[in-house]
Amino acid sequence: MSPKTDYATHALVIADLAAKAALGYFRGALGTEFKADDSPVTQADRGVETLVRTYLNEHFPDHGIFGEEHGIEGADRQRMWIVDPIDGTRSFLSGHPLFGFLLGHLENGVPDIGVIGMPALNEIFLGVKGKGATLNGNAIQSSDQTLLDQSILYINEGEKIYRDHPRIFDRLTKAGQTRRFGYDCYPHALLAAGHVDAVVDYDLQPYDYLPLLAVVQEAGGVMTDWDGMPLNLQSDGRVLSAATPELHARLLAQVGR
Repeated sequence: MSPKTDYATHALVIADLAAKAALGYFRGALGTEFKADDSPVTQADRGVETLVRTYLNEHFPDHGIFGEEHGIEGADRQRMWIVDPIDGTRSFLSGHPLFGFLLGHLENGVPDIGVIGMPALNEIFLGVKGKGATLNGNAIQSSDQTLLDQSILYINEGEKIYRDHPRIFDRLTKAGQTRRFGYDCYPHALLAAGHVDAVVDYDLQPYDYLPLLAVVQEAGGVMTDWDGMPLNLQSDGRVLSAATPELHARLLAQVGR
């Protein structure tokens, strides 16, 4: 078994452990606090991340870890895991089942493994560089849609886009054949599975977007920032996912300033 395949196997084990832990808290009594940026954090966020870190430190003590709740350790290491224990805490604390678990593996800062776990839906999306993408072990592929006016478009964090870029928001609300407003990781997972054609996202952190990258790309999609540049740890949190390069180019034109 190659190291990359071995890492992917461990990633699936971690996703299963994280799902069971999150569901143990879901729709229960949650101690909720708010961070300085007014985003909520619960016992579940901290508990799941602690569980994941314990596993990673046991199996990969020479790897770095970057988690939403407990920060970075081993930032200078060649291999790093990136963790969002509850992607969509507001969904989680309101009993909405579309919260996720995100895990990525980076080599020299470049993601090569990504996991999108959807605990309440019993779904695990996996992307491994050079090996394709799967949903619960079955191969998935993004759509072949190239035309924006015929696409299914998700606009994530719409109120933030409206606040900061009202002209772009206005263009996006007129784009696509079908539009939906959403949050968090699931629209990107649906894109990888071929159900959604494009996703515009905004104000994300590295642990929000880097775990998605291998899933989207290995399913055949394209994922960049709003300038069409590759995503990395220093990206500014403006993210586009599209099913095809042609659709991605058309979407870029919509978010140009």
